[in-house]
Amino acid sequence: MSMPKIWKIIPPLPVCGTVGMASAKLPAPPPMEPAKAEEAKKKAAETAKKGADDLSKAQDRAVNNYKKHKGATTAKK
Repeated sequence: MSMPKIWKIIPPLPVCGTVGMASAKLPAPPPMEPAKAEEAKKKAAETAKKGADDLSKAQDRAVNNYKKHKGATTAKK
């Protein structure tokens, strides 16, 4: 049973097309206006500061919880 050569070539074509599209590079984003860029920087800084404060509070709670329960577990030994 001999298959025509075209039927051997057709299955790899969609795979090659998919790989080609997936590896395509996107164009660079357009430059922002200076006012919008400054506003975005401020917002990012505020978000980072809030995140750092939340992390600090969570770490303090964890330390206090550890200290509070550490004495209870060592007293049982």
